[in-house]
Amino acid sequence: MKQVCNIFLIGPMGAGKTTIGRLLGKCLKMEFVDSDREIEQRTGVDIPMIFEYEGEAGFRRREADTIADLVRRVPIILATGGGSVLLQENRAALAANGFVVYLKCSVDRQVERTFKDSHRPLLQTENPRQRLEQLMATREPLYRSVADCTVDTGRYSSRQAVREILKAYNQAKRKTEKQDEDAQRRAG
Repeated sequence: MKQVCNIFLIGPMGAGKTTIGRLLGKCLKMEFVDSDREIEQRTGVDIPMIFEYEGEAGFRRREADTIADLVRRVPIILATGGGSVLLQENRAALAANGFVVYLKCSVDRQVERTFKDSHRPLLQTENPRQRLEQLMATREPLYRSVADCTVDTGRYSSRQAVREILKAYNQAKRKTEKQDEDAQRRAG
């Protein structure tokens, strides 16, 4: 049976995963962890340096190890990196261990929100907009495939997005509890 007590936030860079994750953590009195910050703490270096020395493949290996550890924490609100869904093992770990929320965000909004952020190695290019469009074309079907709920953060403020997530999360939690009760009745 799928575990629903954890909430995992997926979506592109600039979608608001960290901001919304912190708000959810406060509302639910749950630990909030950002997987990128966790990787930096574990390695002692920032993500651009990991990309520089190990490339994207090295970073993705570290990310997969970190996500595998973090999804076992209960309860937790986890904000993942935008590319975390690229690996099947991450998608499976997220889907099996919590309620997955896809924070959808238009490329225009991503450009606005990441314009001055030098901490994003994949945007260190002459045309960040084009890069964001390429990333979205590859990743969006993966976000959708694993999401239990989608919230458009270009349409809602952070607080409104939290309310939408909580509504869907509570519905999913009630449904899971009812299924558990029904299974116990049948077994018992």
